[in-house]
Amino acid sequence: METTQEITIDTPKKETVEVSGSVALLEALIAEGVETIFGYPGGAIMPIYDALYDYKEKLEHILVRHEQGGIHAGQGYARTSGKVGVVFATSGPGATNLITGLADAQIDSTPLVCITGQVFAHLLGTDAFQETDVINITTPVTKWNYQVTDAREIPEAIAKAFYIAKSGRPGPVLIDITKNAQIQKFDFEGYVKCKHIRSYKPKPVVRHQYIEQAAELINQAKKPFILFGQGVLLGSAEQEFKAFVEKSGIPAAWTVLGAGAIPTDHPLNVGMLGMHGNYGPNVLTNECDVLIAIGMRFDDRVTGRLDKYAKQAQVVHLDIDPAEIDKNVKSTVPVWGDCKETLPLLTALVDEKQHTEWLAKFNEYTRQEVEAVIEKELNPTTEEMTMGEVIKQLNDLTLGEAVIVTDVGQHQMVACRYAKFNKTRSNVTSGGLGTMGFALPAAIGAKFGTPDREVVAIIGDGGFQMTCQELGTIMQSGINVKIIILNNRFLGMVRQWQELFNEKRYSFVDIQSPNFVTLASAYGIPGKTINNRTDLPGALKEMLANKGSFLLEVMVTKENNVFPMVPQGCSVSEIRLK
Repeated sequence: METTQEITIDTPKKETVEVSGSVALLEALIAEGVETIFGYPGGAIMPIYDALYDYKEKLEHILVRHEQGGIHAGQGYARTSGKVGVVFATSGPGATNLITGLADAQIDSTPLVCITGQVFAHLLGTDAFQETDVINITTPVTKWNYQVTDAREIPEAIAKAFYIAKSGRPGPVLIDITKNAQIQKFDFEGYVKCKHIRSYKPKPVVRHQYIEQAAELINQAKKPFILFGQGVLLGSAEQEFKAFVEKSGIPAAWTVLGAGAIPTDHPLNVGMLGMHGNYGPNVLTNECDVLIAIGMRFDDRVTGRLDKYAKQAQVVHLDIDPAEIDKNVKSTVPVWGDCKETLPLLTALVDEKQHTEWLAKFNEYTRQEVEAVIEKELNPTTEEMTMGEVIKQLNDLTLGEAVIVTDVGQHQMVACRYAKFNKTRSNVTSGGLGTMGFALPAAIGAKFGTPDREVVAIIGDGGFQMTCQELGTIMQSGINVKIIILNNRFLGMVRQWQELFNEKRYSFVDIQSPNFVTLASAYGIPGKTINNRTDLPGALKEMLANKGSFLLEVMVTKENNVFPMVPQGCSVSEIRLK
């Protein structure tokens, strides 16, 4: 009788080392390629900071002056580098100070991993000192969040956090770690990156029949029009997009966050969409026969009145997030998928064309806009300076290659309209949430994200005062950020609306400011204030030539309005030139 011999296979055991949860966290960050962290320490996150003391050579920590500054810096870093921004904060007020930045990152699809400390697990729900229910508070403004109460969960939680933050449509993730989990020792078997989560499908399946239907519509179109948004940048699909535009010959206009996906001066780039966008792209949206939306979500500032938006057009909508398709504007052909994958498929099927007569209509509207608005803004004959002429002269000196970080208000719209974006990832601004105070900390993060590029923050006198304490972060880190304050002594955009729609009833928009140059000097940052046009070229050159950070305050006209403008409640074709 034959006997069977039992065979034993020795499987090598993973090497383990006993570490604290805090050390496991830092090792996970290093494994994910993290180099820079923006944060502010506190009691509940102190064990992580204690461990960080021994990681100074591997992880650069930037001490901000407020947690909101930290998360905006993380956003700026992510937007310019294409990496995930990482932010540390403590429990309670530290965590709640992240909320504005989380909401901003969520609506603008910015990948972040925020680590918050939390009270000991046995104190949860007892109203302990600096305890807040950060998970329930942040659920509406994060792509995913999770609370860790056992150190053994940390490696897997961090792996999932990075995978979720950067895959598919990016967004912010928050991991809340109780203090006991930070201290607790466990056998660490090494870090494994996450590549799949069973219930999470970041990229929808590309349906080739829709690609074919879209190509057929585009090939038959007489007046096709492309609207492109930040999805092109997030998908690193700039080259694929350029190839599609140039083969199809279709005029293309951008959303605020889509700026830079193709150079501003590209002959088929016809300008900016939306409330303060260019004249032609807005009017001709309601004349095109096929509207091709790529990586944009039909925000209300782009569409105006939805019941009067592009009703004559058949709509092709390319987006990685199926929830955005048909949400605001009904599509004729939905093209789900990553545009880096779908655009080449579409480009292969579209005919090579030149829409000469259709493009000429855009150029004619541009001529009208130049005559009615642009010439007066960029080359004014008035005594006081305009915001537009400052941007124009900055363009001339930087050749459109600087990273422009803007705050929120009139200066934001002027900068987006007139700045040149000849490189990708050059326009950093708060789009969907419209967060005043965004620019200064975001510019700090942007400089860490792209240290070899010139970074210029353009800020209003109102927004600057919301986060001006981050001058201390510049001072301590020694980075080189150029700051231009366009000071019109008003909360300018609110004042414009009060002038146009509230009979000039200027209710609490006349804002007084400190001496900004003196304030900057207190942080060791040189600066200058100019009031005269003749001083502008020299001041801009001095700012750019300075080896470190520099603050330039430009006193601009008080009651200048940003036009064109689509009034709220109006159709995009009802855009006003004055």
